Amino acid sequence: MKKLKFALAGLGRIGKIHLDNLLQMNNVRVVAVMDPFEESQEYAKDKGIANVTSTYEDMLASTEIDVVVICSPTDTHADYVEIAAKKGKHVFCEKPLDLSLERVVEVLDVVEDTGIKLMIGFNRRFDKEFKKVKALVSEGAIGEHHLVKITSRDPGAPPVSYIEKSGGLFLDMTIHDFDIARFIVDKEVEEVYAKGAVLVDSVIGDMGDIDTAVITLTYTDGTMAIIDNSREAAYGYDQRVEVFGSKGMVRAENNLHDSHQLFTSQGSQRSLPLHFFLERYAEAYKTEMSDYIKSLENGTPVPANGNDGLQSLKIGLAAIMSLQENRPVKLEEINQFQSIKMLK
Repeated sequence: MKKLKFALAGLGRIGKIHLDNLLQMNNVRVVAVMDPFEESQEYAKDKGIANVTSTYEDMLASTEIDVVVICSPTDTHADYVEIAAKKGKHVFCEKPLDLSLERVVEVLDVVEDTGIKLMIGFNRRFDKEFKKVKALVSEGAIGEHHLVKITSRDPGAPPVSYIEKSGGLFLDMTIHDFDIARFIVDKEVEEVYAKGAVLVDSVIGDMGDIDTAVITLTYTDGTMAIIDNSREAAYGYDQRVEVFGSKGMVRAENNLHDSHQLFTSQGSQRSLPLHFFLERYAEAYKTEMSDYIKSLENGTPVPANGNDGLQSLKIGLAAIMSLQENRPVKLEEINQFQSIKMLK
């Protein structure tokens, strides 16, 4: 089988993960990389990439390309996807596609018209623990689903420079949880009620954002999900999910540094959770890209498509409106032309 030719835009933390994973796969070739920073360009050259450029346009023109992986800053995603789609390139794009629903809808229309395969980088769908929970729920192991509980807490807040362009807590961090809430029980969200506060770093509050939140989601069938977020957990990266139903419950706990437990007369202890997403979801990132490549090779639907990105963005915008107006918000209230740059 002919190897797919990949190009990658953006060599930050996520970009380097995807590049390293792609270079280990036998059924693809990485033929070009783009990043404006010299240090990142040298990283790509050291990995043996023949075509390394500083601009997206030069990367696309540098050689024959089948697939583009977009890991550049959020405010470039929509334009880069649209440009690639119009050139007939398949696209894998990190979340979010954009912070504006209007722009997302425009790009998805282009994707549909061109017929390319667009996948959004919701890596948590590919975590083996979360996949097992979804499988058991789908098999009816817990009966009828009633409640979902998702805990997502970072080990520390990102730099201010990152937060300024991220869209805020709900569109940067919680958007993964919104996706898992839909994915894990295969249901759509109807209503969002969010409460938030600044409890970690006052600088985040000065920027108009929050660092701590609880969000209640109501699905279209009346069942519910509860998400709790914090930008800083002293004990590490806290990633848990639980689904409760009429016949039982299924839960995925944190991945720890190791599985030992020490018991003494003073009590017991065990290892802390893995430090951050790079470690926690290392295997999920590999599975995510591998599954995307399979969908390209076999002509099957991608595991996380543009509509998944759109729906999670709508939930995020509803959460922002709910926080601002201190009330539950129906998703139907979110105008498709509404855009949010930061919580105010």
